[in-house]
Amino acid sequence: MRTRRLGRTTVEVTELGFGSGPLGGLYRPLDDGTAAGALAAAWDHGIRFFDTAPHYGIGHAERRLGDFLRGRPRDGFTLSTKVGRLLTPQDPAGRVDESFEVPATHRRQWDFSRDGVLRCVEESLARMGVDRVDVLFLHDAENHFEAALRTGFPALAELRAQGVVGAVGAGMHDTALLTRLVREHEVDVVMLSGRYTLLDQRALDGLLPACTERGASLLAASVFNSGLLSTPRPAPGAFFDYAVASPEVLRRAHRLADVCESHGVTLPEAAMAFPLLHPAVAGIVVGMRSADEVRADAAAFGKRVPEGLWSDLLGEGLIDPRTPVERA
Repeated sequence: MRTRRLGRTTVEVTELGFGSGPLGGLYRPLDDGTAAGALAAAWDHGIRFFDTAPHYGIGHAERRLGDFLRGRPRDGFTLSTKVGRLLTPQDPAGRVDESFEVPATHRRQWDFSRDGVLRCVEESLARMGVDRVDVLFLHDAENHFEAALRTGFPALAELRAQGVVGAVGAGMHDTALLTRLVREHEVDVVMLSGRYTLLDQRALDGLLPACTERGASLLAASVFNSGLLSTPRPAPGAFFDYAVASPEVLRRAHRLADVCESHGVTLPEAAMAFPLLHPAVAGIVVGMRSADEVRADAAAFGKRVPEGLWSDLLGEGLIDPRTPVERA
């Protein structure tokens, strides 16, 4: 699998990255064996970039990922995690976490202070049982952005300067805030959720130009927009950005599928290939929960997509006319 470098750093990621949100029990429970099987399949298919966060299953995803990676050569993979939420133990009292299907053994506490960032990193390393991570992101800082700029990012930059991590940035869905971060700070990489996909190219408005100008990389997450682009034909009731897709969005997805089919390509195959057309995009990160999902996603990612597809999508007005249509 091809790799790309993040910004001007020496950190490299495989173009297909493993998103560990589902390992935390996102949407439905997941057992340790299934999680381990998904990670083993990812490794077998050449995936060497693994992304996680304390938020995912209040620590479950980090623990499961660490259990797997501790048996692999440390220089053989790239690992990223995120800061901004500290996990405080509590009595679950029979409750399930509000975001993931796991017992509510911890509660999340927002903290983008320097001490909070350092503590978050220390606790993540302990949960995963590793001595370092390669990439650190400010996580979901939309509603805490000024604090993240004032104290959070300087703490990340300090860790980078000390050689503790190789690359730093932020993971969010707000393109305007990420653009500001890239323009005002020495950011290596940003992870953008759902805003550079076949259905949503708003990152072209400012963020991707800023990344190009500043030498930062972008990792595209949620390339299926919460599921709408994950099947050859979206069904009624399919989700788009964590809610049921509107009739208009559903119609647009079917129009995209029509053009894809005319080129012998499925919607998920095109959705995975699309972000990498832009030279600032270093890779995509896809959440996977089972070995079967990994195998299906790896096969879709490996599909050769003809350049004529992108030209036809441009001609039909289905993607932004500023979209690069040749593979970077």
